[in-house]
Amino acid sequence: MTGTVAFDISRTTESRLTEVDLENPVFGLHYSDHMFVSDYDNSQWAASRIVPFGDLSVSPANAALHYGQSIFEGLKAHKADNGDILIFRGEANAKRMMQSAERMCMPPVPVELFMESIVQLINLDRDWVPEVPGSSLYIRPFQFATDPYIGVKPS
Repeated sequence: MTGTVAFDISRTTESRLTEVDLENPVFGLHYSDHMFVSDYDNSQWAASRIVPFGDLSVSPANAALHYGQSIFEGLKAHKADNGDILIFRGEANAKRMMQSAERMCMPPVPVELFMESIVQLINLDRDWVPEVPGSSLYIRPFQFATDPYIGVKPS
Protein backbone atom coordinates (compact mmCIF):
# COMPACT_ATOMS: atom_id res chain seq x y z
CA MET A 1 0.00 0.00 0.00
CA THR A 2 1.71 3.18 -1.19
CA GLY A 3 0.94 5.96 -3.56
CA THR A 4 -2.83 6.02 -3.01
CA VAL A 5 -2.75 9.26 -1.00
CA ALA A 6 -0.29 12.06 -1.71
CA PHE A 7 1.35 13.99 1.12
CA ASP A 8 3.72 16.91 1.18
CA ILE A 9 6.94 15.70 2.79
CA SER A 10 9.41 18.03 4.51
CA ARG A 11 12.54 16.11 5.45
CA THR A 12 14.50 16.94 8.56
CA THR A 13 17.81 18.66 7.93
CA GLU A 14 19.48 16.89 10.85
CA SER A 15 18.61 13.36 11.97
CA ARG A 16 18.67 12.54 15.69
CA LEU A 17 19.16 8.83 14.96
CA THR A 18 22.83 8.97 16.01
CA GLU A 19 21.66 9.82 19.57
CA VAL A 20 19.85 6.47 19.89
CA ASP A 21 21.30 3.09 20.77
CA LEU A 22 19.13 0.83 18.61
CA GLU A 23 20.81 -2.23 20.13
CA ASN A 24 19.21 -1.28 23.48
CA PRO A 25 16.19 0.89 22.67
CA VAL A 26 14.40 2.49 25.62
CA PHE A 27 10.61 2.76 25.27
CA GLY A 28 9.23 6.30 25.18
CA LEU A 29 12.58 8.08 25.40
CA HIS A 30 13.40 8.88 21.76
CA TYR A 31 11.24 9.97 18.86
CA SER A 32 11.87 9.40 15.17
CA ASP A 33 12.75 12.27 12.87
CA HIS A 34 9.32 12.85 11.34
CA MET A 35 5.61 12.99 12.15
CA PHE A 36 2.41 12.95 10.15
CA VAL A 37 -0.02 15.88 10.54
CA SER A 38 -3.44 16.36 8.97
CA ASP A 39 -6.12 19.00 9.59
CA TYR A 40 -9.87 18.55 9.48
CA ASP A 41 -11.50 21.51 7.77
CA ASN A 42 -14.71 21.99 5.77
CA SER A 43 -15.85 18.42 6.46
CA GLN A 44 -12.71 16.73 5.14
CA TRP A 45 -9.17 15.78 6.13
CA ALA A 46 -6.80 18.14 4.34
CA ALA A 47 -3.30 19.59 4.39
CA SER A 48 -1.93 16.11 5.13
CA ARG A 49 1.83 16.25 5.45
CA ILE A 50 4.90 14.62 6.92
CA VAL A 51 7.12 17.11 8.72
CA PRO A 52 10.17 17.03 10.99
CA PHE A 53 9.27 15.97 14.55
CA GLY A 54 8.59 19.02 16.68
CA ASP A 55 6.29 20.82 19.04
CA LEU A 56 2.68 21.65 18.22
CA SER A 57 1.18 25.06 18.77
CA VAL A 58 -2.33 25.12 20.28
CA SER A 59 -4.68 27.75 21.62
CA PRO A 60 -5.06 27.92 25.41
CA ALA A 61 -8.82 27.58 24.70
CA ASN A 62 -8.19 24.23 22.96
CA ALA A 63 -11.11 21.83 23.48
CA ALA A 64 -8.76 18.90 24.10
CA LEU A 65 -7.24 20.70 27.08
CA HIS A 66 -10.57 21.70 28.63
CA TYR A 67 -12.78 18.73 27.78
CA GLY A 68 -10.39 15.89 27.03
CA GLN A 69 -11.39 15.54 23.37
CA SER A 70 -8.51 13.32 22.34
CA ILE A 71 -7.94 9.73 21.29
CA PHE A 72 -4.91 7.57 20.56
CA GLU A 73 -3.77 4.18 19.32
CA GLY A 74 -0.51 2.30 19.52
CA LEU A 75 1.04 -0.10 17.05
CA LYS A 76 4.45 -1.52 16.25
CA ALA A 77 6.73 -1.80 13.25
CA HIS A 78 9.15 -4.76 13.18
CA LYS A 79 12.05 -5.47 10.84
CA ALA A 80 11.78 -8.89 9.18
CA ASP A 81 14.83 -11.06 8.53
CA ASN A 82 14.81 -9.98 4.87
CA GLY A 83 14.83 -6.27 5.83
CA ASP A 84 11.16 -5.62 5.10
CA ILE A 85 9.29 -3.61 7.69
CA LEU A 86 6.12 -5.19 9.00
CA ILE A 87 3.37 -3.18 10.66
CA PHE A 88 1.44 -5.26 13.16
CA ARG A 89 -2.36 -5.10 12.69
CA GLY A 90 -2.40 -1.58 11.24
CA GLU A 91 -5.90 -1.80 9.80
CA ALA A 92 -7.30 -3.05 13.12
CA ASN A 93 -5.72 -0.03 14.82
CA ALA A 94 -7.22 2.27 12.16
CA LYS A 95 -10.69 0.82 12.71
CA ARG A 96 -10.39 1.15 16.50
CA MET A 97 -9.29 4.76 16.05
CA MET A 98 -12.35 5.40 13.87
CA GLN A 99 -14.63 3.88 16.53
CA SER A 100 -13.02 6.02 19.21
CA ALA A 101 -13.47 9.15 17.08
CA GLU A 102 -17.14 8.40 16.61
CA ARG A 103 -17.58 7.89 20.37
CA MET A 104 -15.86 11.22 21.05
CA CYS A 105 -17.91 13.05 18.37
CA MET A 106 -14.75 13.67 16.34
CA PRO A 107 -14.33 13.18 12.59
CA PRO A 108 -12.87 9.70 11.98
CA VAL A 109 -9.69 9.35 9.95
CA PRO A 110 -10.42 7.00 7.02
CA VAL A 111 -8.57 3.67 7.10
CA GLU A 112 -6.83 4.47 3.80
CA LEU A 113 -5.45 7.80 5.11
CA PHE A 114 -4.44 6.22 8.43
CA MET A 115 -2.59 3.34 6.75
CA GLU A 116 -0.96 5.42 4.02
CA SER A 117 0.33 7.91 6.59
CA ILE A 118 1.88 5.08 8.63
CA VAL A 119 3.41 3.41 5.55
CA GLN A 120 4.92 6.64 4.19
CA LEU A 121 6.16 7.72 7.60
CA ILE A 122 7.81 4.34 8.23
CA ASN A 123 9.34 4.33 4.74
CA LEU A 124 10.88 7.74 5.50
CA ASP A 125 12.09 6.77 9.00
CA ARG A 126 12.88 3.11 8.28
CA ASP A 127 16.33 3.38 9.88
CA TRP A 128 14.59 3.97 13.23
CA VAL A 129 13.17 0.43 13.20
CA PRO A 130 15.57 -1.63 15.33
CA GLU A 131 16.94 -4.95 14.07
CA VAL A 132 17.33 -6.46 17.54
CA PRO A 133 15.06 -9.52 17.91
CA GLY A 134 12.03 -8.73 20.06
CA SER A 135 12.30 -4.97 19.54
CA SER A 136 10.19 -2.66 17.44
CA LEU A 137 9.42 0.94 16.61
CA TYR A 138 6.34 2.03 18.54
CA ILE A 139 3.94 4.20 16.56
CA ARG A 140 1.54 6.41 18.51
CA PRO A 141 -1.20 7.92 16.32
CA PHE A 142 -3.34 10.43 18.17
CA GLN A 143 -6.07 12.88 17.35
CA PHE A 144 -7.25 15.83 19.38
CA ALA A 145 -9.73 18.66 19.14
CA THR A 146 -8.13 21.94 18.10
CA ASP A 147 -11.21 24.16 18.29
CA PRO A 148 -10.35 27.30 20.25
CA TYR A 149 -13.71 27.17 22.01
CA ILE A 150 -14.65 26.86 25.65
CA GLY A 151 -18.03 25.19 25.74
CA VAL A 152 -19.29 21.66 25.31
CA LYS A 153 -19.86 20.71 21.66
CA PRO A 154 -18.55 18.13 19.20
CA SER A 155 -15.12 18.95 17.88
